[in-house]
Amino acid sequence: MLNHYGKTASFTTKIGLCMNMRNLPWYVPANPHSFFPRCYGLCSDGEKQEFLDDFRRTAASSILKWVVSHHNYSKNKPRAKKEENDEEMSQNKDQANADEKKLIDLPGQLIEVACKVCEDYLGQLEHDDIDISAESLKTLSEAEWKELVQQYYDLIHGDACISSSKTYFAQCQSILNKIMSVNPQSEIDGMKNIWILKPGAKSRGRDIVCMDRVEEIMKLVTSDNIPSKDNKWVVQKYIETPLLIYDTKFDIRQWFLVTDWNPLTIWFYKESYLRFSTQRFSLDSLDSAIHLCNNSIQKHFKNAKDRSPLLPCYNMWTSTKFQEYLQKRGRGHVWHNIIYPSMKKAITHTMKVAQDHVEARKNSFELYGADFILGKDFKPWLIEINSSPTMFPSTPVTAQLCTQVQEDTIKVVVDRKTDRNCDIGNFELLWRQPAVELPPFSGSNLFVEGFNIQKGRRHMTPITNINLGSPLPAGHMLRNKCFGSQQDQLSEQTMSSKQDVKAREDKGAPCILPMPLKRGSGRTYKISSVYTKTLSNMEFPSFAIQHLENISHKAVFPRTKTTKLVDTNILSTVSIASVLQSIRSLENPVFQPPKGSDLPSSVPAPCLICKGTFQMEKTCKRCSSFRATILQGNAYVPLNGQNSPSKRMVGSLWNF
Repeated sequence: MLNHYGKTASFTTKIGLCMNMRNLPWYVPANPHSFFPRCYGLCSDGEKQEFLDDFRRTAASSILKWVVSHHNYSKNKPRAKKEENDEEMSQNKDQANADEKKLIDLPGQLIEVACKVCEDYLGQLEHDDIDISAESLKTLSEAEWKELVQQYYDLIHGDACISSSKTYFAQCQSILNKIMSVNPQSEIDGMKNIWILKPGAKSRGRDIVCMDRVEEIMKLVTSDNIPSKDNKWVVQKYIETPLLIYDTKFDIRQWFLVTDWNPLTIWFYKESYLRFSTQRFSLDSLDSAIHLCNNSIQKHFKNAKDRSPLLPCYNMWTSTKFQEYLQKRGRGHVWHNIIYPSMKKAITHTMKVAQDHVEARKNSFELYGADFILGKDFKPWLIEINSSPTMFPSTPVTAQLCTQVQEDTIKVVVDRKTDRNCDIGNFELLWRQPAVELPPFSGSNLFVEGFNIQKGRRHMTPITNINLGSPLPAGHMLRNKCFGSQQDQLSEQTMSSKQDVKAREDKGAPCILPMPLKRGSGRTYKISSVYTKTLSNMEFPSFAIQHLENISHKAVFPRTKTTKLVDTNILSTVSIASVLQSIRSLENPVFQPPKGSDLPSSVPAPCLICKGTFQMEKTCKRCSSFRATILQGNAYVPLNGQNSPSKRMVGSLWNF
């Protein structure tokens, strides 16, 4: 058995978990923003723009929160005691005036613009922008956005205030109540607009930083010093209002075991442990020692002197110790009613989304470690899921729990295979996907209906005759005009051939080859090559025709006499009919058209030179230069014209 699954990056990496949690509504009826802080992968321009819009909206809502909190602070501010003398009153008044002079007074228009941005955001959540164009949806221009963000920095992080904020209190309070009703993360946003920036595929808290200015975040992401393979940053909203224990931040490491992905089977461990920070919590500093609770980070720091002595020096608690802490404060029911079931639900939802991406290999299992942070309302927020969680006994807590969870894992994976009722330790079955019942079928009722598809045979057009140009006398020699070296000789013979045309016509019709061609039944011919002579760029063989037998027969073609060619560069037209009977291709056997075929002569045939199509005594549609053709099989082979057949084609054509 193997203790790992393949292709688990969809939930064990920060970038994978960030992207896949958006698909949760397609698998279960749940909102990922209810347990997973919103997250963006800054590896694409679209994601960067979405993060920028979110940062600006959060800044606008933070301005409204400042107005409400400032009004409540002023309302609850203790009044000066009546017994204070006039001298002390005057000193305090002078000090207050001096402090007000140092502050920058921002205009009340900033609150109006922030309210407009939040109202437009609420309209988008309620789908009021469906029939509105994208251009009209832009609340502010780019310059106005930059001015709003800069004034927000001055108000929250700098020395600025809004003296007329009291007049906007009711409006701001109403808008914030509406936002809280539709946005489950409005409580964890706070007013500092802090985001945590993480490398997409690193673990143990490496290179994780907290930032509160969007310009610095974009500058870090677009830095050229980062290798391209590691340039997959994830930015996630930092939880600014975490639950604190003795003014110290902590997170929870929760184990769960997957023993099968098809059907999905998840086991949840009943014991977990808390990891504390070495420093007291504060949002005034973004130091990793304050905000990152990973043991791999905190082990490099010493516990702060001002930290509560009630916390352990090794910075870990078991979940049992935490339950005792809640019980002493009258919150003992919180663990079993809110924290524990919410963590189980978050793990189940996440695994259902990742199920389709993981390699569902049998005889395998894997133990994972999920990290949660609790809000002030004790609601757990899933931060990340780690493959191969550390089992190093770094503290007394991990020395006890890590040994125990490994032993219990073996009980579930090994012992339970043979005994379903065996002891499984602190594991409990969290989820087992119900088996899908397939519809019953009987193989005997299956049948195939139809017929085979066969490739049709190409039939040759029956040709009653082939007229090779002008009628020539029986003794005249036909020659290919493509041979440039024979042009003069051919022109000399033209005059003598004209004189024999009339005598030829008196004797009978020119050379006509009936179709289909049939081999003579009684007399056979042996065609032997005498020699070949190179003409221009091709070789044209000459032949001698000899009788092998003197048996009378009924041949389709008229009986010819043995002809001895005097000129080896030309071929007798009388012998063409006999030659065509024995044409063989180098690759294919002798073609014999089907008997009794009566196809129309207008059916086009492929050209062996350019692969075009043309018909009998017509030029090729591509070559457009051939004037005479001789039938070879089911294709027309050109004999003369500008584009003469290649040497190989001629050799194949006249190979007997």
